[in-house]
Amino acid sequence: MGYGKIVTTDPTTATAMDSTLPASSQRSDSAPEHQTPSDHDGGHADHRLFGLATFLVADGMTFAGFFAAYLTFRAVNPLPADATYELELLLPTINTVLLLISSFTFHRAGSACRAAQPLVSRRWLLLTTALGAAFLAGQMVEYFTLPFGLTDNLFASTFYALTGFHGLHVTLGVTCILIVWWQSRLGGRITADSHFGLEAAELYWHFVDGIWVILYGILYLL
Repeated sequence: MGYGKIVTTDPTTATAMDSTLPASSQRSDSAPEHQTPSDHDGGHADHRLFGLATFLVADGMTFAGFFAAYLTFRAVNPLPADATYELELLLPTINTVLLLISSFTFHRAGSACRAAQPLVSRRWLLLTTALGAAFLAGQMVEYFTLPFGLTDNLFASTFYALTGFHGLHVTLGVTCILIVWWQSRLGGRITADSHFGLEAAELYWHFVDGIWVILYGILYLL
């Protein structure tokens, strides 16, 4: 007595039999054999750093225009011999030192964050914030002690425009540092594995410090 092979063509039975197969064997013929993360998740390249660099280049060109205007005004319209527009060096020099130290402290904050030391990083961020606030306080003291006002002449207007525009950048930088400090708390968005916000704020802060060094040389040393 032999055994015959029974073949069924009932679609209901075929579907039931297919459902008992392992999930790996039920792969659709239309699905690709290998999928990259970008194909599956709809990911794309990260251009945030490029966007930040583009913004800083454009901002640097704005400062360059201010520098060129100041130097041109100074060459074409020299101040009268009896004008008392000599700038004091002590307070601007102290402010310069404060900003240079703040760049170092911000770098330490970034290094601590990447080393998975959030508490240490937050301390360095607070110190950087204090240094930036001290710079702004020193600039306000200088404004109240200058021997000229905003509308006295072209030199005075350009001086206030340059230092005021830079002071605005420092204010925004201090605000960004406080935001980064808050986001780097335990359970926050900034961690050792995800710290672009801190890196972006640090790059911006170094840019602001570099602009001040140039501004200090043009305004106070020339």
